[in-house]
Amino acid sequence: MKLMYINGQFTQGSATEFIEVANPATEEVLDVVPRGTARDVESAVSSAKEAFESWRKVGANERTNLLHEVANGIRAHNDAIVRLLTEEEGKPLSENHEELDWVASTFDYYAELSRHDRGRVIPPGEESQFNFILKEPYGVAACIVPWNYPLLLLAWKVAPALAAGNTVVIKPSEVTPLTALYLAEHCFAGLPAGVVNVVTGYGAETGEPLVKHPDVPVIAFTGSLATGQRIASHAAPMMKKLHLELGGKDATVIAEDADPEIAAKAVAYAALINAGQVCTSAERVYIPKSKAKKFTEAIVEHVKTLRLGNGLEPTTDMGPMIGETFRAKFESHIAEAHALGARILTGGGRPKQLQKGYFHEPTVLAGVDHSMTIMREETFGPAIPLMEYASFDEAIALTNDCQYGLGAVLLSNDPQKVKRFFEDVKAGTIWINDPLTDNYAGPFGGMKLSGGARELGIEGLDEFREVKHVHWDFKLEEKSYWYPYGRE
Repeated sequence: MKLMYINGQFTQGSATEFIEVANPATEEVLDVVPRGTARDVESAVSSAKEAFESWRKVGANERTNLLHEVANGIRAHNDAIVRLLTEEEGKPLSENHEELDWVASTFDYYAELSRHDRGRVIPPGEESQFNFILKEPYGVAACIVPWNYPLLLLAWKVAPALAAGNTVVIKPSEVTPLTALYLAEHCFAGLPAGVVNVVTGYGAETGEPLVKHPDVPVIAFTGSLATGQRIASHAAPMMKKLHLELGGKDATVIAEDADPEIAAKAVAYAALINAGQVCTSAERVYIPKSKAKKFTEAIVEHVKTLRLGNGLEPTTDMGPMIGETFRAKFESHIAEAHALGARILTGGGRPKQLQKGYFHEPTVLAGVDHSMTIMREETFGPAIPLMEYASFDEAIALTNDCQYGLGAVLLSNDPQKVKRFFEDVKAGTIWINDPLTDNYAGPFGGMKLSGGARELGIEGLDEFREVKHVHWDFKLEEKSYWYPYGRE
């Protein structure tokens, strides 16, 4: 049994029941964690609030060194964490090695950013004045983390929150809490008690009390639109700072000039990494009608070569989905599209050779349109729906015909098309020829119903800082513009 981490100690807290954490590739139970309660949230928030008073005053050099130590601890435990990530979440080892490298480097990035950025000096209005801007921490930050990237999306919240001087209460997904607890034991232990806390449990029992807590002024959440809207409704009366990343329905546009073989590999990677369970997955693919046959054939043939299996096997290209509920939702999108006239070109079912685990074949569909759920709502599974377009204008219009605006991909070497695409498409990240690649200094986040938060970059740090303007006149003396107005 793994315990919660509150005020520098591992504890069962008030929990009297436990949650089983299963391997989605084998359906075997890996471990159990406490089913936390509102009392545990209260303890964690109280601990974080008390620690904040000293943590916010820690000097830049010391805070930088402590965050670098977190990164060093992650690298020191690399193999154990990567294996645990694969066991509890399902991605292949190669994908989890990449995730963990990003996690460690994110702490390093914000460690250095916190050393030199606290605000700025602005020109004063008068000679005797000094004006400057301070960017200050909020206090206790709630970091509510999803299951699909349980450590990367934790790091994108926790690292900038700590760098800004906040303390944190982490609520990991009840599906994937083990890696967060591992970090607490082996990587966060060098931080002062109370600076980082981890509470396990279900959303209604721990997440909601955390969101509603009056001593939690900022909430960072990655997850579904519906849950984000619920969080916003709770936070609004208390005017909390919201940092919400609410998913997407990202489009990939293949231009006529793209090489079919290269485009096929780019699309497969963008659509099928983590079995398509990525908020920026290519969930809509638009191909030019004039070359539809070539692009379709290339994509289908490439997808057929991909190998499904347990993520611990080095030959595995794609692992399982996270659970039966998610697989069933995915299958309902496929079934509806097929019933409405879409053609399944490859895949479409559960692999017969894998009797255990929540696997599903990567599935390529043709003949889809925007009347189908698979082209409108987040599918979050290994599907590649192909829709033809007649002109580049139509491709841009189709890309924008969506309630989400997280990211979009264009595959083209035509600079005029590239410029039109990044100027006209309403999405927070535009990838040209290199889908789903991030940059530590480049902000990540969405537009429209994807939410307005930004992670990474200076923007990611600013999400956890509030701004104060200091106007300082060196001389306390009477001003000519004070009362009374009628003096000579």
